Amino acid sequence: MKTPKLHPAERIVMHVDMDCFFAAVEQREAPGLLGKPVIVGADPRRGLGRGIVATCSYEARRFGVRSAMPISTAWRLCPSAVFLRPRFSLYSQASRRVMEVLARAADVLEPAGIDEAYLDVSTLGTFEAARDRARAVQAEIRDGLGLSCAVGVAPNKLVAKIASDHRKPGGLTVVIGSRVREFLDPKPVSALRGVGPKTREALVGLGYETVAQLREASEQRLTAALGGFGAALWRQARGLDDRPVDASRQVKSMGRERTFSCDTDDMALVRRTLSHCVERVRRDLLEEASWARTLTVKVRFESYETHSRQTTLKLATASRAVLESAALSLAEPFLSAGRRVRLVGFSASSLSPAEEALPLEPGL
Repeated sequence: MKTPKLHPAERIVMHVDMDCFFAAVEQREAPGLLGKPVIVGADPRRGLGRGIVATCSYEARRFGVRSAMPISTAWRLCPSAVFLRPRFSLYSQASRRVMEVLARAADVLEPAGIDEAYLDVSTLGTFEAARDRARAVQAEIRDGLGLSCAVGVAPNKLVAKIASDHRKPGGLTVVIGSRVREFLDPKPVSALRGVGPKTREALVGLGYETVAQLREASEQRLTAALGGFGAALWRQARGLDDRPVDASRQVKSMGRERTFSCDTDDMALVRRTLSHCVERVRRDLLEEASWARTLTVKVRFESYETHSRQTTLKLATASRAVLESAALSLAEPFLSAGRRVRLVGFSASSLSPAEEALPLEPGL
């Protein structure tokens, strides 16, 4: 049976999610890594490392390794894995080539990160045609770039993203409008946008573990329990999402952080490390031809207590002097507290294209 034609107001949205992107790029660059558990992240130091896993191959996931897991835990779960430090310039280059493929396939393309994007393909007219376009995209990325992606096709961004995660790696899931609720109902509430561990715990406490159960809740009860987000969840449980695919959306922020091998009270070391983070972020900004206005410093103490401070500049910049001066100034109240530091980080947001900013001052 052919997929029904679209109602005039109905959209077709595709979400493309690269599979284990950093690890997949590393395996492509070194074919000897294919089939092996690969973990990209901090130095594990034979189980004593203190950073996190950035991403890992599916071979590593079979051992229970996951993104954002402490690297020491990853070592204990899979000590035979190949551990690699991230090479962000390599991943950025691969991402640009992926986005070029997606741009050719889309009416409108909205990159949502280095390894994912939304495509509006409504002009194709049917979900059947969109399915064929998705298969062609997967083949071009696989055969031309040596990488794999999962694709979800649906009437909106919410359902398309959930669909892309439905059959990974390398899968394709198409959800037509009349089957959105059927698709969403068995999903856990954590599949919905913005539902993290704490919100999931709160929802389970109210008796809502699946989307189907959540859909039975009244908007008033969810709003009373979760405020404005409760109303948003009420809509999500019904598969409603009117956000457009927006080509003007830019990368929201760029950041780098460093976890010390041992908690330290050497504030000179912390300042030098922060300056190094600033320089890495600055390089990322220049590579993406972006300037930043909002700057944020994060400090985590030995007790895992984490603090951040932020400032917004009058003018966007990528000046080394301005970024470093602002970062050190933001960090000073934390560094003068006399407490041992576990992690320090720096991020830049409120980004704008370099061509829209003022020229950089001499000595960049």
